[in-house]
Amino acid sequence: MNQGTPLPSYSPSPIATGAEPPDAPHAPFNNDAECAVLGACMHDRTVIDTVRPVLGDDAFYRPAHETIWRALLAQRREDKPTDPIVLTELLQRQGDLQRVGGPVYLHQLANVLYGASSAEYHAEIIRQKADLRRLHASAVRTLQRAEEPGADPEAIRSEIEAEVRAERERTLASGQGRLNRFATDGWTFVQETGADTEPLWGTRGKTVWASGESLMIVGAPGVGKTTLAHQVIFARLGLQETVLEMPVAPSRRVLYLAMDRPKQIAKAMKRRVFDTDEKILREGLVVWEGPLPATLDKEPDLLADLAAAHQADTIVIDSLKDAVSTMVDDSLAVAFHNARNRALRGGVEILELHHQRKATADAPRGQRPALDQVYGSTWYVSGAGSVLFVAGKAGDPAVTLHHLKTPTGEIGPLDVTHDHVRGTTTVDPTKDPAVLLRTAPNGLTARDLATVLIGGGEPERADVEKARRHLSRLVDSGLATRADGIAGGAGGGQQTRFYASARHLASVG
Repeated sequence: MNQGTPLPSYSPSPIATGAEPPDAPHAPFNNDAECAVLGACMHDRTVIDTVRPVLGDDAFYRPAHETIWRALLAQRREDKPTDPIVLTELLQRQGDLQRVGGPVYLHQLANVLYGASSAEYHAEIIRQKADLRRLHASAVRTLQRAEEPGADPEAIRSEIEAEVRAERERTLASGQGRLNRFATDGWTFVQETGADTEPLWGTRGKTVWASGESLMIVGAPGVGKTTLAHQVIFARLGLQETVLEMPVAPSRRVLYLAMDRPKQIAKAMKRRVFDTDEKILREGLVVWEGPLPATLDKEPDLLADLAAAHQADTIVIDSLKDAVSTMVDDSLAVAFHNARNRALRGGVEILELHHQRKATADAPRGQRPALDQVYGSTWYVSGAGSVLFVAGKAGDPAVTLHHLKTPTGEIGPLDVTHDHVRGTTTVDPTKDPAVLLRTAPNGLTARDLATVLIGGGEPERADVEKARRHLSRLVDSGLATRADGIAGGAGGGQQTRFYASARHLASVG
């Protein structure tokens, strides 16, 4: 995995080219960050759109870097390439090529490969150094004024206050800093924030994992949470297309935080790995073994920093209890949620493995679980976008999946079977509403379907409504028809009944 190449050994001569301002020994700056940002922009011109709002005006310390940055902006405005060859031609025409160090320096900058995922963080460093330089210059001016003969303290104090006020107003007006960095206008928020993105796992109508929202897989030890999560990870890496017969979107790189028994996690993964997968796993999967440097409730930026450091767009937390100091403290749960949101805001997708309360681990198989059975503060599940609950006995290959919190639509309950030898999970077709309807010659009511899906007994109102939605979706897709019921009266009523359509029957006939 490329964490970045050494920074250029050659740089513009500060004497011959004026590459550094005269106050170089004193002014704060970070040359490595400046080189990294320029290199990332040369490789991917869209990075310019990300770092420009952070940098603002006159952020680069080296005049040569500022000149190269302005050339990059000019190319981006015209939607032209930003590679060093094109920049060499542009700077040559402008008469600036030798002043910035020539084509050799441009190519060396392009070799500083830290990637687009880190560019925003590097730009923030550059911005902070630029702010410090302005404060430093202001302090020097204040010192010079104070040393002048007959200096007036009140006049100097007023000038300092005016400068500080002007600097603050400039920062706020320019849209830089912590008060503006993540703000956007209402239209952009509605249209571009991600409400219309494709699911990471599932379909638009039945979404298990939505982009920009975390997925939490909950269950007792030994019910196959890890087995299921590994299949989703391998699908994200392109080693399979679906999980539980639902599509999974691809990922660039997955960072797996194997904090809970990494040896067992490795053994579980090995069931699904073949020699032909070596290249994909070496490039697309990074595994962190053991505890993190700090718990996420103590360092809310750690999750986002880990993703940036390893250039990952997906993080798997295995398991949640190992990522925080304690699970029962509401304030720490809120702190973890802040860490989760900071990573999500940076475009990182999050999958969390978690445990249920021990008191409910031996609940009857047919009993429907609830969110209050998830261990720890309620704020963990409140902040999750989707919660999938695996109900069953430890080591039992047959378990039931309940979708307790849904982004859109809903799945299940699904009876599934784990193949512990191969590390795969399959859906029991006898609980598929489409299959059940097709094999019911007299059709099904919503209550009939609900009774089958919950495994017998009297379904609750929520179970019936969920079954009704399943059947209604089959009608919308043309796989079923409906015969509306009759309201009850003295002679009783008749429930709405659903039948497999001729098209559905013919498709399997």
